[in-house]
Amino acid sequence: MQAEQIEIASFLKQYPPFSGLPEKVVDEVACEVEIGYFRADSDVFTFGDEISDLCVIRSGAVEIYRRNGDLYNRLSEGELFGQLSLLMSQRVRLPARTIEDSLIYFIPEAVFSSLCERFDSFAYFVEVDDNRLHQAVSSKQESSDLMVSKVTALIARPPVWLDTTATVCQAAQKMTEEGVSSLLIMHSEALTKGEDGDETGAQSLAGILTDRDLRTRVVAPGLDLGSPVTAVMTADPITLDADAYAFEAMLTMLRFNLHHLPILQKDRPVGVLATSDIVRYESQSSLYMVSNIMRQPNVEELAKLQPQISACFVRMVSEDANSHMIGSAMSVIGRTFKQRLLELAEEHLGPPPLPYCFLALGSMARDEQLVVTDQDNALILDNSYQPQQHGEYFAQLAKFVSDGLDRCGYTYCTGNIMATNPQWRKTRREWEATFSDWMENPLPEALLNCSIFFDLDGVWGKTDWAGQLNAFIARKAQRSPKFLASLARNALNRTPPLGFFKSFVMEQDGQHRNSINLKRRGTAPLADLIRVHALAVGSKVQNSFERLDDVVKADILPPGKAADLRDALEFISMVRIRHQAADLEAGQEPSNNVKPEMLTDFDRRNLKEAFQVLSNSQRFLRFRYPFSGR
Repeated sequence: MQAEQIEIASFLKQYPPFSGLPEKVVDEVACEVEIGYFRADSDVFTFGDEISDLCVIRSGAVEIYRRNGDLYNRLSEGELFGQLSLLMSQRVRLPARTIEDSLIYFIPEAVFSSLCERFDSFAYFVEVDDNRLHQAVSSKQESSDLMVSKVTALIARPPVWLDTTATVCQAAQKMTEEGVSSLLIMHSEALTKGEDGDETGAQSLAGILTDRDLRTRVVAPGLDLGSPVTAVMTADPITLDADAYAFEAMLTMLRFNLHHLPILQKDRPVGVLATSDIVRYESQSSLYMVSNIMRQPNVEELAKLQPQISACFVRMVSEDANSHMIGSAMSVIGRTFKQRLLELAEEHLGPPPLPYCFLALGSMARDEQLVVTDQDNALILDNSYQPQQHGEYFAQLAKFVSDGLDRCGYTYCTGNIMATNPQWRKTRREWEATFSDWMENPLPEALLNCSIFFDLDGVWGKTDWAGQLNAFIARKAQRSPKFLASLARNALNRTPPLGFFKSFVMEQDGQHRNSINLKRRGTAPLADLIRVHALAVGSKVQNSFERLDDVVKADILPPGKAADLRDALEFISMVRIRHQAADLEAGQEPSNNVKPEMLTDFDRRNLKEAFQVLSNSQRFLRFRYPFSGR
């Protein structure tokens, strides 16, 4: 290779999709590259031109346009264009024009086609841009398997062991001290100390002793407690490798009627799986969590369930549940905490003096709650409510529930959107008047309240009142174009974190500096704009995905745009969810912030596409609901 070709290859190897190819292949590509120089404001391609090369920007910047002249994309160093035209018709469909002096590498169509045929990763990357995010989401959902957790996720603690020289009495004492129902017996000659102080040696497991063995082989026959443990242990027990899956462990234990199963890694025990571990593993399902919450006798016991909520969340993520499944399950769990706390509150305070409905607001009402959340709630009171006569009861009830939620991991709302605030304890008539006022006078504070209170769900008491209030909101909003325009403008306040060249824009201060807040800059603005469309078509559902279904039926979006919104919401949500699960597994406090360098190339690329969908959708929102300013 010549020096210039070596430099080209070195450059290409830094950027996808070439960074995922074998080095030898990239070297071969570099030998076929031609270089073009374009001054700023020059056409690289115009619509309808013949095209026979894939283009890679070596330096400078290029803008890509749609046929109607609208800006489609802005590209910089290392990014490529022309692939769509090569794949479709070898005629330029998206014109390209430089905005800076630019050097461009031209890779011949024959080389491009060969790479597509030989390497799936390359073919996937250059597939039609409009489908890439959808394929990323679809492939994730198609690969879902609720039995993909590794067996190590079930192990409760490291193994407890003695060597083969121990007596039955010593074994029983060890099991009692450690509070375990099984004991591994190790070959004494294999337990030599290594330089690091750890025991070393291959094939060191001699057998296993269980509490059942002590009953049937020692106590029942009256065996001398000084007998060697090898006389009563199960020698050469059935084991399972640490790389096996949880369902394999369950099948093995069922098949051989085992109550204890040693787990080995490189022939060394890393734990013993007990039947109780299987039960605990199954108990980390959201269904079990709900029933378990309702069985707790007081707030203290409810608060102890918090670690199980995190375990349930992590398990759903490890089993590849999608964001709708996870959000729904976590919201059901949150509602159940509120319901049990309200039961306990009424037991403590006595029956309520008049009917009421306790409301969940925000993400819980939308079935989109995750583990990083606070509490947003309110009360609807019967129209016969009298503050002097009934106020103290409902103030105490609200405090009991909010304090209990805080103890259970649902922190107090920093904006004081809680039923403990008298402002958010209103009669049915007062709530309707309040919502009417917000919609008729959409001032900034009113619009902020709408973004919270327009997602509401009844969790206790006269829950049908919540449905009636929601129907009232839907009817009035649909007939209020000025309000919808104001709400649309308010939904544009939170923009996606994309810079001029589709680079990420990070937080600039605070503890999350140089990171992206996936909620504030991603899922929240998506939920905001979907809510506007849903209200415009009179939708009464709460969940963002279900709202999109109603929007599609109303046919108010350009073709394909609702599907784009769905894919963008799913992808950003899942990156956020996986990040929180990883924090929990690492023993760290989960957050909504992620640093781009911690993401895979796949996630970075598709996050940019998802954020671009959000940006485009916000532009359409401004067009669809024009604000007159009057």
